[in-house]
Amino acid sequence: MPIILSFLLMQSLFYQDPSLPKIIDRPISFDEQRIELTLEYLASHYGLTQIKPTILPRMVVVHWTAILTMEATFNTFNPSTLPNARADIQSAGSLNVSSQFLVDTDGTIYRLMPETTMARHVIGLNHCAIGIENVGPGADGKLTLAQLEANVMLVTYLQKKYPIEFVIGHYEYQDFVDHPLWLEKDASYRTEKVDPGVEFMKDLRKRIY
Repeated sequence: MPIILSFLLMQSLFYQDPSLPKIIDRPISFDEQRIELTLEYLASHYGLTQIKPTILPRMVVVHWTAILTMEATFNTFNPSTLPNARADIQSAGSLNVSSQFLVDTDGTIYRLMPETTMARHVIGLNHCAIGIENVGPGADGKLTLAQLEANVMLVTYLQKKYPIEFVIGHYEYQDFVDHPLWLEKDASYRTEKVDPGVEFMKDLRKRIY
């Protein structure tokens, strides 16, 4: 192999696009039980009968965890079934909540599950939505600047990779009730959300559009 070609090949192996976010893979448990529960959720809530619990992402939904640490959030998402503390949504199925991504207060991005596997994080839209959970909010009721920067990079990355049409805050999900993407069959299954805050979404949208 010519020396120049060999050198260029070595460069390509070590080059990392600085525009891409650094993502740490830390998968939650996705055992046979969780797969079956996810397939059941897709069928019962959306009328989608699938062999695999996959999605075509067309939306990103941004959240906050209302849990103060990354470890505690991970431990909450990790089991396949909902804890008893989530009686507010347990009637809609025992599949545990989760998201594809989790952003810590210092801006570290963790990928908890494959981007195209369904996570239960937003009513009516899980079949087409990637979830980004942000640890917090803090004592001031806000997410951090580092989290904002991480969300900008992560959403931009996802917009380039998938046909993302919408980026919304969790509190905005009911705006889609009459939208073609809305598939929720249970008309009584609704929760009121405020995350991740209007100001956070305003700042995020300024940077991604």
